[in-house]
Amino acid sequence: MFWLRRLSRWMEDHPFRVDLIATIIALLLSLPFVTVVLGYSSASLWIPVLMFAPLPWRRTRPVLSAVLVHAFAFLHWLAGMGLVFPADFAVLVAIYSVAAHGPAIASRIGLGSGLLGSVLVGFTVLRVNLEPVAAVAFGFTAAALVVASWAMGTMRAARRERWEALANRAVQLERDSAQQRSLAIAAERARIAREMHDVVAHSLSIIVAQADGGRYAAQNKPELAAEALGTISETGRAALADMRKILGVLRSDQGDDDSTAPQPSLSDVRTLIQQSKDAGMRISFAEVGRAQPLPAGAEMVLYRVCQESLTNVRKHAGPDPSVTVALNWDPTSVRLIIADDGRGAAAARDTVGHGLLGIRERAGILGASVTMGPRPGGGFQVEFELPLPEKRALTEEETRWQSPM
Repeated sequence: MFWLRRLSRWMEDHPFRVDLIATIIALLLSLPFVTVVLGYSSASLWIPVLMFAPLPWRRTRPVLSAVLVHAFAFLHWLAGMGLVFPADFAVLVAIYSVAAHGPAIASRIGLGSGLLGSVLVGFTVLRVNLEPVAAVAFGFTAAALVVASWAMGTMRAARRERWEALANRAVQLERDSAQQRSLAIAAERARIAREMHDVVAHSLSIIVAQADGGRYAAQNKPELAAEALGTISETGRAALADMRKILGVLRSDQGDDDSTAPQPSLSDVRTLIQQSKDAGMRISFAEVGRAQPLPAGAEMVLYRVCQESLTNVRKHAGPDPSVTVALNWDPTSVRLIIADDGRGAAAARDTVGHGLLGIRERAGILGASVTMGPRPGGGFQVEFELPLPEKRALTEEETRWQSPM
């Protein structure tokens, strides 16, 4: 079967060579019949040659091939040889070819030319035999063969166009799929970049603050310096573990593995606040309302927003700021507010960094709203409001079925 596939592939790649070989075989087979009809003469040789000569170009140059075949057929009719069998079957091949491989207008012209030739065949029979019935029969037979050839060529063209449309659609789908993969990869890279920024910026801000405090405390209170070093060690280990998880996503083929994907939850906010307290920040936390289920990924976003906001406090709020973190649950939304009494307006004039941009990007992903800026009484505030999924009210029928019997 392998050689059959190679032969089929070769025939598709070399249409001219295939048609040339088929034309030579058809010409050699038709010569004996032509000599029987016309007798052995020069006409019995040049008529088949001229009729079959344009056929090797029937697929590569279908219009030119059809024009030449029809012209030679008309010439030998003018020469007094109305029907030369089987050389005139080249006309049917030309009509099929121009309908299958040529433009639509050439196909219609080829059909009209073939029908005109059928009429000429009828007149030729009438002139020779003087029998109208035979002339009509020959004319209708020739016309039927012309229409059948043209119809088969038209169907071949329609099928080829359908296959080409399917192939183009497959290529377009593959291109769209590749584009979607590129967009997904870019989105995943942006997500990993945000995660790495949050982890690194938060951990390094704590480490820098503890290192500065430990350096000053080492002169007067060595025990405080030891605590600062302990906090630095714990923060560094936690940051290293988070970085390994993030990098594990890049190295693993299964990016959704829970063992490698860092997915902090809302319960980790208290741990984050306690970590900031241990680092020396004056911070208070309050949660108001009844907690409700959140959409997928929302808990991690709230955690990252709180983490980035506390990191910005350490960077820009100035020395010893007081921070308040509030988590307010409403029936339709949850609000996370991080406010400090630091430099406020002065910090707002600083260049917007990746942290605040990351908060806005996370808000856009979940359809949340974020407001950040200096407070009227001094300081800076970040308010992140996330709408909750609407709870559908039960219908009377559903209530009846859920009621105890």
